[in-house]
Amino acid sequence: TPFVSDIGQQFQGNTTLCESVQESCQQTQLLGILISIIGNFLISISLNIQKYTHVRVSKCPDSKPYYKSALWWCAIILMGIGELGNFTAYGFAPATLIAPLGCVSVIASAVISVIFLKETLRASDILGGALAVSGTYLLITFAPSVAQKITARVVQKYSVSWHFLIYICLEIIVFCILLYLHEKKNVKHIVVVLMLVALLASLTVISVKAVSGMITESVKGSLQLTYPIFYVMTVVMVASCAFQIRFLNQAMKLFNATEVVPINFVFFTASAIIAAGVIFYQEFYGLALLNIFMFLFGCLLSFLGVFLIARNRPESKTEHPFIDIGQVPGKTSTDKIQPETGGTSYGALDA
Repeated sequence: TPFVSDIGQQFQGNTTLCESVQESCQQTQLLGILISIIGNFLISISLNIQKYTHVRVSKCPDSKPYYKSALWWCAIILMGIGELGNFTAYGFAPATLIAPLGCVSVIASAVISVIFLKETLRASDILGGALAVSGTYLLITFAPSVAQKITARVVQKYSVSWHFLIYICLEIIVFCILLYLHEKKNVKHIVVVLMLVALLASLTVISVKAVSGMITESVKGSLQLTYPIFYVMTVVMVASCAFQIRFLNQAMKLFNATEVVPINFVFFTASAIIAAGVIFYQEFYGLALLNIFMFLFGCLLSFLGVFLIARNRPESKTEHPFIDIGQVPGKTSTDKIQPETGGTSYGALDA
């Protein structure tokens, strides 16, 4: 009948529209993934160029400082472009997908250091790279596919939602406790310092996605820059980044990079997924249980991969600040005649 025919045509039209929207969402998400991967790759190139510059300066003491080197500034520019790429990617893809893709930088950095800096390729590097690549594939395949326009009104709505308000109150309490232990009680444990970084990073990811999303919508023609929430999120983004860098620098001074890199990656990714993906932007809402499991399994593989790549990586050695009598001709004693670094023992004088 004509009535049934009209219903069938309308249903077919709605189905076509849904497929078109889904395809558009997938294309937008793929664009965000590609931008993030390219950005992380540029960051890894930048880090290796900076490392090469420092090594070159250390081998030639009479050379000009590294910050006067054109090569070092090229590396800084590359890093800026890479970070800008990551910032842009948050406007096209879910935060739960962009945050774990930071493992691309670790993988690429390990490969580049072996090829160009002639570092040793270890079995753990190969295994870690394979696990990280497998984890990245699972992340991309099973990540939430959310067709979400990040407008000022959406950000305002999420900012006053009850579950986010509960989360932010708990985060403030935990942050204050950890800060008290770190600053007043002089607790310098790596977990305490990197937990402070991770708590700040959760706010960074939320605000970066909000600012990036609103800028993206403004570029498309829907102006969002006139809303106060845009500037509130911008302030949160800048402030959280600044304090995050401060605590991360403290961690790098207190502990080896082989410890800081994998633990910080795990903490950062976990905080970004929980705070931004699950609580604030609700990107896992309606996602199938299998997809959630496979996504988390992909995160686990990426964590293991980064840990294996960073584990036991040799640190650059500096000269000992003491005189070793064993190096003097005719002397066989290996006792030090100057104090131990960071200790109270005076070597042979302590006897």
